[in-house]
Amino acid sequence: MHRTRIKICGLTRVDDALAAVHAGADAIGLVFYPPSPRAVELEQALAIRRALPPFVATVALFVNPEVATVERVLQQLRPSLLQFHGDESPQECARYAHPYVRAARMREGLDLVDFASRYADAQGILVDAFVDGYGGGGEVFDWSLIPKNVGFPIVLSGGLNARNVAQAVRCVRPWAVDVSSGVESARGVKSAAAIREFVAAVRQADAPPS
Repeated sequence: MHRTRIKICGLTRVDDALAAVHAGADAIGLVFYPPSPRAVELEQALAIRRALPPFVATVALFVNPEVATVERVLQQLRPSLLQFHGDESPQECARYAHPYVRAARMREGLDLVDFASRYADAQGILVDAFVDGYGGGGEVFDWSLIPKNVGFPIVLSGGLNARNVAQAVRCVRPWAVDVSSGVESARGVKSAAAIREFVAAVRQADAPPS
């Protein structure tokens, strides 16, 4: 049975990160994009990282970052994975010689297979809704835009919550799902109950039909 991996993104507090881990999340996301209401300073990120138990991945998210910013995060935080959510070129993503995922903003006309081929060294492609700005819009996109059997890991994002994630998993069968606003009680503040409900819905979708 495939087990869909779960990332809880946009964490700003240690308690929220621990709630995500205790609910069964595989990864937590830390946003290094100052315009985002979920952005963290490096000191916050370090406090969250230090509180995590072993075998939980830490993902550092960037949007068109300065090279020095990424290098500082890599040196001090040592994240498991980088996530590029802006207009970064393949060369800009690869320059750090560190595992990364690249976000694709889905809309009619985007050839996802061609997009992924340009980021051939990415660990996977995160598919999100096309909204003004970069991510965090809480918008669901048409999942049928994702081709079947693409040949690379898909991380499904965009407007997911406990009410729709089971349907999303059954429709797309992604490698992982990524949620942020869908498990919040306020911007940048996660709800432990909402996280538990989200994880439970994913596990329900993973279970074989009875």
